Amino acid sequence: MRRLRESLKPETRKFLLDDFGYDLPEDLIAAVPLARREASRMLCVDRTLGEVGDGLFSTFPSHLRAGDVLVLNNTKVFPARLNGKTETGANIELLLQEEVGHNVWTALAKPARRLKPGKILDLGSGIECEVVERDEGSVHIKFGDSVDVWSAADRIGSTPLPHYIQRPQGETASDRERYQTIFAKERGAIAAPTAGLHFSEQILNEIRANGVKVVEITLHVGYGTFEPVRVDDLTRHTVLPERYEVSEETVATLNESHQLGGRVVAVGTTTTRVLETIVNEDGTFAAGKGGASLTIIPGFRFKAIDALLTNFHLPKSSLLILVSTFTGHELIMKAYRRAVTSRYRFYSYGDCMFIQ
Repeated sequence: MRRLRESLKPETRKFLLDDFGYDLPEDLIAAVPLARREASRMLCVDRTLGEVGDGLFSTFPSHLRAGDVLVLNNTKVFPARLNGKTETGANIELLLQEEVGHNVWTALAKPARRLKPGKILDLGSGIECEVVERDEGSVHIKFGDSVDVWSAADRIGSTPLPHYIQRPQGETASDRERYQTIFAKERGAIAAPTAGLHFSEQILNEIRANGVKVVEITLHVGYGTFEPVRVDDLTRHTVLPERYEVSEETVATLNESHQLGGRVVAVGTTTTRVLETIVNEDGTFAAGKGGASLTIIPGFRFKAIDALLTNFHLPKSSLLILVSTFTGHELIMKAYRRAVTSRYRFYSYGDCMFIQ
C-alpha cells in the first residue's frame, strides 16, 4: 500500500479556483435525509485505473479488507445557531464558533454591521450577551459569568444546518438527530462531518467482522471547513485552524497498520486533514492535540491516507480542492460529471463517493 501511495505523484500544473467549478441542477441538492442512513448511493473511483462506477453505500464493507483501518471523526454538532434581538428590537443571528475565554465566544453574525462593541443582545429565555469586539462578519460576545453557555445553547439554539438546506419553519426533530453521526461523542462542531452520516450500527458491525479496525479522531468542524475560497491563486488560500485531538490508542492502531502494510481509510475531509497533520515523514503517526490549519491544494503529497470516503462538495470549495488533490483533477471532475448526469444527491444529506 505504501508503494501505491508513492506511485501517485502530486500534480504539478498550476490550478486556479475556476478549475474547480461545475454546474449542479438545484434539484440535486438533498434537502432531507433518506429514511435509512445506509441507503445512499456511492460513486466508486479507482485512482490507479482512472475508472468511475456506480454503487451503493450498503456495499461499503465489501470494499475494505482485513488489516485496513477505518478512521472516523467523532465530533458532535451542538445547537450553535442562536436568534435574538438588539436593544432596538432588530433581529440578529449568531453562529457560535469557539470559546476563547471564560464565557467569551467567537461567533459569525448576521447582520454584523448592527453589532458594535457594547451592544447587549437578548437571545431569549433570559439569556443575554454583550458584543465586546467586532470583525468583518464575526464578533466576540461575552455571556454573564453565571451562564452555562453549553446548556443555554441546548435550550435556545438550533441545529446549524448549511444555508442550502432551507427550513423556513425552523429545524425539525429529524434534523437534530440526522445531522449527527451515530458515533458523535465530543461536543464542539458547528457542522457535521457529513461523510460519517451514512454509517449505521449494522454497517460498522459488518466492517469490524471483516477484520477491519475502526478508530476515532476528533476535529471540531468550524468555519475553516466551509469558509469560501476568495482568491484565484490557490497558494494564497489558508484554511482557518480547527481544534483536533488524537489519542495514543488511535495512533497505536494506525502505526500497527502502517507496519503491516494495511490501508488507512479516512471517512471525510476533516479526518483527512487531521491524519495528514499528525503523520511523520516515514508514514508513522503521532498523538496530540492542537489547531489543524493544514491547507491541501494541488502539489500536496499525501503521506497518511490510502483511501477516502467523502460526500459531494460545493463548486470551488476548499473541500473539493482537497478531494481533487487526492484523486487527480481530471478524474475527480469526470466523477462529478458522472454524479450529475446519474442524478446523485449532493451535499450534506446527499450521497457519497469512495476513492481508492
